[in-house]
Amino acid sequence: MRLLCFLQLVCLAACSGSRSRDWAHHGAPMFADLSVRELKAVRTYLHGLPELELTDATSRTLQRNSILLIELHLPRKHEALRALDRGQAKPPRQARVVVMFGNQTKPNITEYIVSPLPSPNSHEVRTFKGNKPILFESRPITQSEYYHLERLLEQIATKAYKLLFETTGGFSYTNCTDRCFTFSDIAPRGLGPGERRTWVMLQKDVEGFFIQPVGFEVLINHRDLNPEKWTVEKVWYNSVYFDSVEELVEKYESGDVEKLKLPKHDDSDLFSTYIPRGKSNTPSDIHGPKFVEPQGPRYHVDRNFVEYAGWSFAYRVRSSAGLQVFDLRFNGERIAYEISLQEAIAFYSGDTPAGMQTKYIDAGWAMGASSYELAPGIDCPEIAQFVDLYHFFDTDKPVRHRNALCIFEMNTAVPLRRHFDSDFQGGYNFYGGLENNVLVLRTTSTVYNYDYIWDFLFYQNGVMEVKVSATGYIHATFFTPNGLHYGTKVYNHVLGNLHTHLIHYKVDLDIAGRENSFESIDLKLVNFTNPWSPKHFIVQSKLHRTEHKTERSAAFRFGKKFPRYVHFYNPNEKNRWGHQKGYRIQFNSHAHSVLPRGWEEENGISWSRYPLAVTRHKDSEASSSSIYTQNNPWDPLVSFEDFIRNNEDIVNQDLVAWVTVGFLHVPHSEDIPNTATPGNAVGFFLRPFNFFDEDPSLASKSTIIVRPGKNGKPKVQRWTPEVVGHCVTDKPFSYDGTYAGV
Repeated sequence: MRLLCFLQLVCLAACSGSRSRDWAHHGAPMFADLSVRELKAVRTYLHGLPELELTDATSRTLQRNSILLIELHLPRKHEALRALDRGQAKPPRQARVVVMFGNQTKPNITEYIVSPLPSPNSHEVRTFKGNKPILFESRPITQSEYYHLERLLEQIATKAYKLLFETTGGFSYTNCTDRCFTFSDIAPRGLGPGERRTWVMLQKDVEGFFIQPVGFEVLINHRDLNPEKWTVEKVWYNSVYFDSVEELVEKYESGDVEKLKLPKHDDSDLFSTYIPRGKSNTPSDIHGPKFVEPQGPRYHVDRNFVEYAGWSFAYRVRSSAGLQVFDLRFNGERIAYEISLQEAIAFYSGDTPAGMQTKYIDAGWAMGASSYELAPGIDCPEIAQFVDLYHFFDTDKPVRHRNALCIFEMNTAVPLRRHFDSDFQGGYNFYGGLENNVLVLRTTSTVYNYDYIWDFLFYQNGVMEVKVSATGYIHATFFTPNGLHYGTKVYNHVLGNLHTHLIHYKVDLDIAGRENSFESIDLKLVNFTNPWSPKHFIVQSKLHRTEHKTERSAAFRFGKKFPRYVHFYNPNEKNRWGHQKGYRIQFNSHAHSVLPRGWEEENGISWSRYPLAVTRHKDSEASSSSIYTQNNPWDPLVSFEDFIRNNEDIVNQDLVAWVTVGFLHVPHSEDIPNTATPGNAVGFFLRPFNFFDEDPSLASKSTIIVRPGKNGKPKVQRWTPEVVGHCVTDKPFSYDGTYAGV
């Protein structure tokens, strides 16, 4: 009878696990990015509505109605969970569409929710908190607007032709063959809501032009939708401001302004390129180490559904903001409903107007759609599975980004765990070890000069790591002596401007269910009489737990002491040892706030006040930022501070953790030509904290145990093939374990 009951329990557990996996697989398509068919169907449907009067997005006129963005509109959480937890029907797929209405008396931005897909037949206006309108001036810049900006720059450069030609040693904006100018535009575009005034700096159009400034910057007012009415408001040249190009040229000709003269352009300007230079002591006739999968991949990918070593999740790359994972489970049990990138900012300092005005807020540049092809063997191992991504941003048809996401398993070359148990007599009792293999989900965003490498890593022991590595070109301005207060001279006439990177993530945790609570854990010193020696005292640390009951209590400010542990747990579920099942967030970050609270642009990034804030889940609080914040940070459409303003109860609730990580970057000469990734990676870990009864990686069959044999030979116990494979080594695993004097 006992055996029968045991077998029934085993069967029920197996059936439950299988059902959980099937439902996760069933629900994953809810989170998949829109297909090419769906994207085209949405555009066709909206263009078929005569009242919208839509024209092509690539039209040169700015006085037009056109689609800026089409991407997936996520289902409400409770609707998605019916499919994920009960196997019920999935909610209809919907699209979020951003339309710019420029061909009307009062231009505006309107967002629509279009459904059902793939054959849409209805749409509704998407509203924001308080029915707040979207300022037309807050729209991201488009290729059409850039076209007219370039035409104006050509006129400006023509007026200043002699000055620019003499300053740069032969560069010009037109008729220039290999000695041409390009430009970088600065954001935000103005000093207050409703403005569209952009500082533009000229650069030499060579490889790595981002670090080739020439000392000429202009402020252009391009708010009017008629480019003929655009004006130049200021010009900066050699640390002097002028009210017009004409004024600068006149004073240049009369000798009333000190003339700049850059070094002659020659091979020395290779400093901005990747071309190797300097002495290398590494052999160039052989390749370095490579990853191999001796018997093939150990993970499984079905469209956007991924399984690996007990993990399963769905993923997408949102065109506006980037990488997201949904329904993250370990051994069939959900840990998080959503973990997603929300925003990335880089706030600069400088002496030139371009340097002091630069406050990049990258969702406003569609950083998700800035995911480009990954190079095998460099960006991802050759063994990786590469995935194409499709985006619909500032275009009239979906754009395919080939091999823009990769998935691979790698060995970290550090064991997940190991122990050598010495007998202290020249031998050992046993050796045990487990290799540390992880699954990596990776994509990148190249937002003009900077490249961000976005990683989600999944470990065998139930740990997940979220990491971003920064590389690419620094944002550089023309060197001035006063500029050394705001950066570092990295080349002739080039200042690398100091800046702070901050990255914001949404972590919607569902620890053993949706009803979670949150506590912080610190240490408190205690002093008491030694019980076995009453004449003495014991001083030691004691756990000090603080339950946070409201959103304000769980919003930790930068500059304040941060708890040692931050712990999310289910008060209603316990592990075998009586502990509430939980996960904690462990930071790997050097972030700090970038502006005083409430100061101008800081209002648009109010999330940057907090390394961690915890709120109750709301479908209406899906994102902490928007594509409009870059060009209207002063009065943002989405304000994260509103999420915690009502100070709701967070005990035994569906909780969301909002995590800010980042670092200060003071550029240095070694950032030429590019910032390197070592030391420039930040993120956080999700680590089980009494969620399991023991380390779940004990299930891994990659463990190796070595014990001394009776015949003096080591006895190796393993559960994987003895020979790894000829691509790694033809020799079987061997281990001695003894040690002696020599």
